Amino acid sequence: MTEEPGQKDSELGHPHSSMGCGHKDDKASLASSQIVPFSHQPPSTPASKEVWKKGGRMFSILLAVHLALLACTLVSSGAFEKIAVHDYDVFFLLTVMMLVVIIWIIFYLAGTSRCPGAILGKDSHAGPIWLRGGLILFAIFSLVMDVFKIGYYSSFYSCLSAIKIIYPIVQAIFVVVQTYFLWVSAKDCIHVHLNVTRCGLMLTLTTNLAVWMSAVTDESVHKAHSKLKKNMTEEIFRWLLKVGMRSSSVEECNCNSQICQIFKNGYFWLYPFNIEYSLFASAMVYVMWKNVGRFIDHHSHHIQRLKFRLFRRTFFVGIMLGLIILVSGLGVLILYEVQVNSSTESSKKSQALTMYYIFNIVCLSLMSLVCIGGSVIYRFDKRDMDRHKNPTRTLDVALLMGAALGQYAISYYSIVAIVASTPRDTISALNLTYALLMIAQHTFQNVFIIEGLHRQPPKEDYKHESHQKDFYGLTFVNINAVSLRVPDTASTLAAGAAPGTEAMHTSDLVRSLTAPKKMNWRRKFLREISMFLLLSNIILWIMPAFGARPQFDNDTELNFYGDSMWPAIVDICLPFGIFYRMHAVASLLEVYIMS
Repeated sequence: MTEEPGQKDSELGHPHSSMGCGHKDDKASLASSQIVPFSHQPPSTPASKEVWKKGGRMFSILLAVHLALLACTLVSSGAFEKIAVHDYDVFFLLTVMMLVVIIWIIFYLAGTSRCPGAILGKDSHAGPIWLRGGLILFAIFSLVMDVFKIGYYSSFYSCLSAIKIIYPIVQAIFVVVQTYFLWVSAKDCIHVHLNVTRCGLMLTLTTNLAVWMSAVTDESVHKAHSKLKKNMTEEIFRWLLKVGMRSSSVEECNCNSQICQIFKNGYFWLYPFNIEYSLFASAMVYVMWKNVGRFIDHHSHHIQRLKFRLFRRTFFVGIMLGLIILVSGLGVLILYEVQVNSSTESSKKSQALTMYYIFNIVCLSLMSLVCIGGSVIYRFDKRDMDRHKNPTRTLDVALLMGAALGQYAISYYSIVAIVASTPRDTISALNLTYALLMIAQHTFQNVFIIEGLHRQPPKEDYKHESHQKDFYGLTFVNINAVSLRVPDTASTLAAGAAPGTEAMHTSDLVRSLTAPKKMNWRRKFLREISMFLLLSNIILWIMPAFGARPQFDNDTELNFYGDSMWPAIVDICLPFGIFYRMHAVASLLEVYIMS
């Protein structure tokens, strides 16, 4: 039986019943939608519902765009002293947005999701366990950051606005409520309160993006001030703050105690986790927004219970090589921080940059070769392509392609600056090689990940489970019970078998149920490649996220583009490159499990 294309993503309920459960109208609409394939109703009915769905989506998108532009304007304006917008104005807006989102989430959990017929299906692809686990990990570090912020700002309550203490408290509550909401509701396909839910989800997404923009701006201003403090005296630094970029209001207060310094350094070191939390939450909320009013095609959305076995069916080559890259990268990061950020000698700075570029060139070269090998292996993979509708996979691909543009931009700017500048030294040659390999590695890795996400799971696991269920109706089979229920002789089976079918011995059946499923060489190599790329992307995320940023320490780009243009380019593009690495880790974990 075929279904109408509009039936899969149609909505229940009338457009005017956005408030209240409206289960009577929903049931009537459901009944009418089920009769569509057998009746001769005009095709205008599903079309009108589809038009209204697009109208509801458009309204929520417009709401999100306006709020995002307002937040972006305040955040960018609050970073400069000459503009009469203070940082506590930004915190006030973000606090109000987070409070509204908290109220809507409570309304959704207590009211909308409990209405009769509210959730008629769940998207098995949305919110996988490894993505929700990563969200909880980043949420924990974000809560620790908020605790450090509260402790730090509380030391200056006499000379600060109260909103600077209220903001981290509200943010901690927001992180807890939103994490619970995404853990229990990420797979929901809601069918009541459609427009209210769409607007609530878009408000949640916009709030996360606004918090992300604020964190990125605050971190960039802090690093810029750290560079100024290191290169000039305290008097000149304070004068530049008055005429140029804004410092935090806390700069005017004294932070002389040791506990104050711990709080200050602690929450800035934890900013990368809060930044990744906001982006992860935004991605999950967007998938929920796409699933509002959606019918799941159960023929194409059967749940694949794939088991994550990290230390089975592998040669350990990818894991061991990835761990070597990870440990080596941590050592390079520590030495880079010590020699560049803690020393003013130019020789040590050149040594640190040379070491950093050599490590990244080796790592990116290996990753590029491995990605090419994985793409070649996919040419021999006999698994079919998964062409079913999957909003989660569509978002993953879009985020991979979009986030890679940030690193592409930095690389191309560096290439132009290096080629056009003179003289050319060893560091410039290493920087040019690094930029070219960064472009190649992003391209080859995107091709490998996208091919892996579009492959169907291995068929032997599914066939093996379905064979057991068809024969006994059980998922877990007791072998002793099998030997009692199956006749001992093949003749008995043959006597009751249908013509043209082959009889099965008891020993053959037991052996088929107990024998381990063999994995071909293609799947083993794909797992090794995925694990190596996963660990390599982790260290390539850690290095720029925690301070190793040669774009600010290499004089070639600074001299070519100027002290104002080049830092602005890096501040805008680098967060996307950092997010790309973490999103690639989540996608590679999915590719590993699906292989």
